[in-house]
Amino acid sequence: MTTATSSILFRRRGIAAGAVLSIAALVLAGCSNSGDEEAGGDAAANGDTCDISAEYPSGPIELVVPFAAGGGTDSVARLIAEELGSAMDAQINVVNRTGGGGVVGHQAIATANPNGQTIGLVTAELAMLHHLGLTDVSPESVTTISQMNADPAGLTVAADSEFESVSDVIDHARENPGDLVASGTAQAGIWHVSLAGMLLAEDVDADAIRWVPSEGAAPALQEVVAGGVDISTASLAENRTMIEAGRAKALGVMDEERAPGFDEVETLQEQGIDFSMGTWRGIAGPADMDEDIVAELECHLGQIAESEAYTTFMEDAGLGMLYRNAEEFATFAEEDDVTKGDIIREAGLAE
Repeated sequence: MTTATSSILFRRRGIAAGAVLSIAALVLAGCSNSGDEEAGGDAAANGDTCDISAEYPSGPIELVVPFAAGGGTDSVARLIAEELGSAMDAQINVVNRTGGGGVVGHQAIATANPNGQTIGLVTAELAMLHHLGLTDVSPESVTTISQMNADPAGLTVAADSEFESVSDVIDHARENPGDLVASGTAQAGIWHVSLAGMLLAEDVDADAIRWVPSEGAAPALQEVVAGGVDISTASLAENRTMIEAGRAKALGVMDEERAPGFDEVETLQEQGIDFSMGTWRGIAGPADMDEDIVAELECHLGQIAESEAYTTFMEDAGLGMLYRNAEEFATFAEEDDVTKGDIIREAGLAE
């Protein structure tokens, strides 16, 4: 995870060393010429290196987003679509397939033709929805291509709250089960599962802090500030406005590293609590995609993740920048699926 707003974790084993050397060679070649030759050299360095599948794409690409237009997931998807389309000289159409808390969109990605003309921005819900009995789609149902983001859950309370640490909250919940109320998303949503997992990790009943469903992080935080809810477990990035305004305070972040832009907020590990969880976003397609198509998309997405346009957007939005290649993304998604499934079952959230 990132330790500063400008840093990004790259694990680039999926891009061959030869490709990296090719980039360097092309850049050097471009620098040795001038005018049109220089421009051509730069173009080759940025585009031709990733031209791995000769027949791809064969037409416009559809990028499915499982959530509504205007939200954070949609905004990330549209930036990736713009940058990817430019890099591939292809038309990429963002299509919002909403419904079922992400079920409809993730099913659309998983069941599409595996020819690469339909891909999508999958989210942490891919590792949750099937455990809740809402769909059969899971990380095994898709071809992972590149993880582009990760945001850990946080604990935010009102500025005048009596609590000064996450341990204070957990101790109160242990001694007074049912007294505290938390919110941040829908019932059994990512921030609810994160709260349940944290409590279970500390040998506290998952329902010792009652969960009130909300339409998102913003209305939940409004309730925290108004006094109707005690805690928000949404990401600190989503709660940034109220925190910076001094109307709310962050007690901790559920990660091994401090959150970008919140250097003063301790992790749970720093507070003696061995638990991490959060949401993530990445590009994937249907199962059984052609390896060359996956490699081409992975190559372009790796470059996009390093680009100024992407890093600036993510920093401005307060979103975590984490890149994993196709192989690492697949491993991570499978492990996250097991972790979230265990929590959902133990917390009694499964159907």
